[in-house]
Amino acid sequence: MKFYLRKHIKSWKLDQRFNDTNTKNSRLLFYALIVGLIVGLAGSIFRIVLGYIEVFRDDLYKNAGNSGFLGWVTPILFAIIGISIALFLVRKFAPETSGSGVQEIEGALDGIRPIRWKRVLPIKFFASLFSLGSGLLLGREGPTIQIGANIGKMIKDALGKSDTEDNPLISAGAAAGLASAFNAPFAGIIFIIEEMHEHFRFNFYSVAAIMIGAGTADFVVRSLVGANPIIQMVVYSSPGTSELWLFIILGLLFSVIGYLYNKLLVLSLNFFQISFKVPLIFTGIIVGVIIAVIGITFPEMIGGGYNTITEVLNHSFSLYFLLILFVIRMILSIFSYSTGVPGGIFAPLLTLGVILGMLYGGVMQHYFPDLISHPGIFAVAGMAGIFAATVRAPLTGLVLAVEMTLNFELILPLIITTITASVVTVLLGNKPIYATLLKRTISNTNH
Repeated sequence: MKFYLRKHIKSWKLDQRFNDTNTKNSRLLFYALIVGLIVGLAGSIFRIVLGYIEVFRDDLYKNAGNSGFLGWVTPILFAIIGISIALFLVRKFAPETSGSGVQEIEGALDGIRPIRWKRVLPIKFFASLFSLGSGLLLGREGPTIQIGANIGKMIKDALGKSDTEDNPLISAGAAAGLASAFNAPFAGIIFIIEEMHEHFRFNFYSVAAIMIGAGTADFVVRSLVGANPIIQMVVYSSPGTSELWLFIILGLLFSVIGYLYNKLLVLSLNFFQISFKVPLIFTGIIVGVIIAVIGITFPEMIGGGYNTITEVLNHSFSLYFLLILFVIRMILSIFSYSTGVPGGIFAPLLTLGVILGMLYGGVMQHYFPDLISHPGIFAVAGMAGIFAATVRAPLTGLVLAVEMTLNFELILPLIITTITASVVTVLLGNKPIYATLLKRTISNTNH
């Protein structure tokens, strides 16, 4: 009888522990749903407001000079003021909002970087509107990812949950942030699993949480902003097997580009931090004048790059100009990020991938006219290739390119391009850019 009672009590305790665990995990999924809803709403507002600012800026730059001297001064002042305000907000109130913020999230998941959401959320939101709106070559995904992760932390703190729920809710917020920036929920999920695999705590419920967060945020954004793909382009048929070797060469090309981009970005960051120590207002004036003058003269050279991608895909430029466009945008992208204002590198990188992919496709079509059906196929592959080479996240690059263009039939050539680019760039000694930036942040903090 005693043995039976002990056995029954032990079984009851095991059942109770199982039920408590299930209840806790079910609540986690509900919290992830809340995170997704709030991130989707914040991401939608951010995109809508930024869209109005960009339309206003484009009109300013387009009409520069039409009203005499004032017509030239106004767009330049617009850029200077926007960049200066962004720099002031970041340096004065929340230095961790500088750049994309992805490295800050990775550090937070490891417990080595704090998440101060009360100051990060407003500063990242408003400073990013000023920096991106000014015309700097930065992407909206950096702000939305960091905002999303901080919302995850905010929900956890507001509900008084244990610190063990930091990781899944922050991760769910980050995934939701990427999903809301690009209408790409699958890419948001894959980004956390692939890029943050050393920081993300894997289990069934944590993965389910990031899926719920990304999916919910995407639903909200599609409802409020629109469900169209971010890049409107032709949906191509899969190329023939005789054409696939060309994607190996393209991957090799992007492995070198990715290596150069990462090295130059770190060098540029060091230059701005160590050698380019000038007062904030002078930095705003210098950077603002450069961006405004280039934007007035060549509008396709500035901004995140969505309009530039459209023009490139519409064959608006010669092959020679595509080469110039690629070189200048690459330099300006590194320059923009190095200033220290908030903004991501995904969108500028994807634009560079489209430009170089289209250039490569045009050249190859000239030499192999019967082999290549359309150079635009290489533009899609270029988006995935450059992402794989710089971030060293080939799966995320592939999924992003497919979700943003709806070119699902190009998965095989994208696999070839991304694998070649990521493997060769590793052999060249190229480290993932966010791991490098996190190490650099920790080193600067310790000093």
